[in-house]
Amino acid sequence: MTLEQLKIFLAVAEHLHFTRAAETLYVTQPAVSAAIQSLESEFGVKLFHRIGRRIEITDAGKLLKQEAQKIMAQVAQTERELRELNNLQRGELRIGSSFTVGNYWLPDKISLFQRQYPHIKINCSLANADEICAGTSMGLFDIGIVAGEVKAALESALCQEVVGSDRLLIVVGQSHPWFHDNKIPVEDLLKTQWVMREAGSGTQQMFEQALQQWGISLAQLKVLLVLNSSEMIKEVIESGEGAAAVPELMVKKELLLETLRVIEVFEPETNTCLDIVRPVYKLKHPQRFQTRVLEAFEEVLELFHD
Repeated sequence: MTLEQLKIFLAVAEHLHFTRAAETLYVTQPAVSAAIQSLESEFGVKLFHRIGRRIEITDAGKLLKQEAQKIMAQVAQTERELRELNNLQRGELRIGSSFTVGNYWLPDKISLFQRQYPHIKINCSLANADEICAGTSMGLFDIGIVAGEVKAALESALCQEVVGSDRLLIVVGQSHPWFHDNKIPVEDLLKTQWVMREAGSGTQQMFEQALQQWGISLAQLKVLLVLNSSEMIKEVIESGEGAAAVPELMVKKELLLETLRVIEVFEPETNTCLDIVRPVYKLKHPQRFQTRVLEAFEEVLELFHD
C-alpha cells in the first residue's frame, strides 16, 4: 500500500466516480482503476460495488477511507513540520560546551539566537573539553564549543574553526604574598602552591602548554589541589590558598572588586611579559547532516567573532 494509492482511493471514495477522481488528481482514468484493483487484489477485498455506470463504497472501503484520512492528515502534518524546520519555526539544537566557555562565553550568543528564533529548543550540555570533543565526534551534539586544543586522536574526525578567544590569567587572593607584587619573573612560579583543573580540561591543557613554552614542567610545580570546576578554584584562590591560572572571562567581577589580583609573568632576560591566549573552537562532524538550525546558530557566532 502506497501513499499514492491511498490518495487515489480517497478521491474515488469522495466522488464515487473513477473519471472525476482522475480529473481531480490529473491522472488518467486507467491509472485510477489500476490503483483500486491493486489494493483490492492485495488484500482480497472489494472496496467499491460496481453497479452499472455508478459505484458504491463497501464496508471494507468505508474502513479504509476512515484510516486513510487519518494517514493522509498525519502526512500533511509531517510535511508542515518539515517546512517549519527549514523555515526555523521549530527544531532543536544540541550544543556541547566546555565548562568555562559554556558559563561565560556562550550565554550571550545563545540569548541572541533565541531572540531571533524563539521556537527553536536549545539543549546545551557542559563537560570538560575532552568529553565535548568525543561527544561531538559521536553525534551526541550538533556542535561543540571548546577552548584549547583538540586531542590529536579526534582531530581527523572533527572540523575545527576558531570563533573567538580567551586569555588565561594567573591570579592570587589578598592574603597571598604576590598580591601586592603584580609582576614576577617566570622562575618564581616554582615558589608557590597551585590549584589546578583536572586533566582533560581545556584550561589545564593551555596552562601546561604555556609552562612548556616557558621551560617549566608540570612536575616542578607544587600542586595543592586538583578540582574539576573553575568556579571552585576561584573560591579557593580568593580565600588565599595558592595561585591558579583561570580564564579571564570568569574573574572580571573579582578583579574589579580586588578580591583577586592578576600576576604578570615576565622573562627576566628580555623583560617580556608572557601571555596565555587560547582560541575558542567551533567543532562539527564533517559527515553528519548540517541542519538549517545549526547553520543559523553558526551565523550568530560569526556576529561575535573578533
